[in-house]
Amino acid sequence: MATTAQPVGMTLPSPLRRSQGIALRRAVVLMLMTLVIPGSAQLAVGKKRLGRVAFRIWASLIALLVVVAILLFTPARPFVISLYANPVTPTVLRWLVPALTVGWILLLLDAWWLANPRHLSTAGKWVSGILAFVLAATSGTVAWGASNAFATQADVFGSTIFGGGGDSQAQNGRINVMLLGGDAGADRTGMRPDSMTVASIDVQTGRTVLFSLPRNLQHAPFPADSPLHAKYPNGYYCAVKNLSDACLLNGVYTLAMNNKKLFPGVKYPGVQATQGVIEEILGLKINYWAMIDMKGFQKLIDAVGGINLDIGKRVPIGSLHGRGGVYAWIEPGKNVHLDGFHALWFARSREYSSDYERIIRQKCVMNAMLRQLDPATVLTKFQAIADAGKQIVATNVPSSDLGTLLELAAKGKSVPMASVSFTPPLIVPASPDFAKIRTVVTEKIAASEALDQPKTSVSASGSASPKPPKKTNTQTNTDNLDAICKVSG
Repeated sequence: MATTAQPVGMTLPSPLRRSQGIALRRAVVLMLMTLVIPGSAQLAVGKKRLGRVAFRIWASLIALLVVVAILLFTPARPFVISLYANPVTPTVLRWLVPALTVGWILLLLDAWWLANPRHLSTAGKWVSGILAFVLAATSGTVAWGASNAFATQADVFGSTIFGGGGDSQAQNGRINVMLLGGDAGADRTGMRPDSMTVASIDVQTGRTVLFSLPRNLQHAPFPADSPLHAKYPNGYYCAVKNLSDACLLNGVYTLAMNNKKLFPGVKYPGVQATQGVIEEILGLKINYWAMIDMKGFQKLIDAVGGINLDIGKRVPIGSLHGRGGVYAWIEPGKNVHLDGFHALWFARSREYSSDYERIIRQKCVMNAMLRQLDPATVLTKFQAIADAGKQIVATNVPSSDLGTLLELAAKGKSVPMASVSFTPPLIVPASPDFAKIRTVVTEKIAASEALDQPKTSVSASGSASPKPPKKTNTQTNTDNLDAICKVSG
């Protein structure tokens, strides 16, 4: 019988060392199997009952994730988002993730034990033990972080921000959202919404028209059912010499807050009074509102990684009347990246410009946020966005409507956004023509909707030809954004 000659100088490992090597490889393989497919290690070594239970739980979770991912690319996406935005969902996930992780860690340790570590060498025991510890510690850390993130989301989707109360019923096929930018700095008495914009959104196309009102508008009319109507039946006006003492539009908020007794049971009387006035001015019914202070705005910009703008005019940082004066500038240029601090100054700076120019800059920043904020950014930076979102004073958007609004925002990103600022020469803030404002609103919305509803007229020859757009009799103030700023790209 032929025998294989052992090469000169080569020594075969002893049976014990070979056995220990096989045991180490077995331990590593079983733990990696558990890492990829929980329960697979138990199935491989004959612990069928435990293996089946673990595998079925894992397979069910994977199937659920696949179904959710598919639904996100179907018309059911708003429902899926709203379901997740329900505070109950992240609350359940907050506790479910740690529970599943504990089970996974136990399966991992069981897989290590199934490799019979008693047969391992001392080095093998250390290697396999350290590997098991690293995998268990890593999964525990990830689970802890995920649990905290879900806890934050449950808080954000609950009463902290999305307290509800808005009206989801579309008005003439549109959703109207009032956006208030408040400034509650140390030198201010209370919160004052210095930035007031209404976004009117077509529910079918997402095409949006922004209407901005100047903070120094006077004679703002209170609706008949407002508790302040009796006090100011002819509009909010004070006969004073100094404009700083005048009854301006942005003072309606403070007026209502100083007269809370007129709004029994109302959580945010300042917002309610401001909403009523703006509805009267524009002739639009407001569905939702949101108010954010400047600090929250800065954190929100930083949370999403900043914004990029094409800037046509340099903007000062600082105040001529404040400590330090104007100490820096935001220079013009193409594709200028602004972090939260610089975006905040770009939006609020008043020096060497006017309130009307500032309105244009604010809308430019809002437009950049809408255009450059995508779902991937929201998912990857949710924690930072959520922390910034806690700076929002309030909103009446319920978490159940988030899916629908996000869907509208996604549609709106693919079409141009129209914009009107009710500033001179369109109106005179000290003596505004409210009938003219409402006419402009109606015509601007009609023109926006016409872009998605092409009409034809029959020519003399009988052939259909495009119908020319209707000419308006009202001079509109189309913002010259390009001269000041526009969204990059």
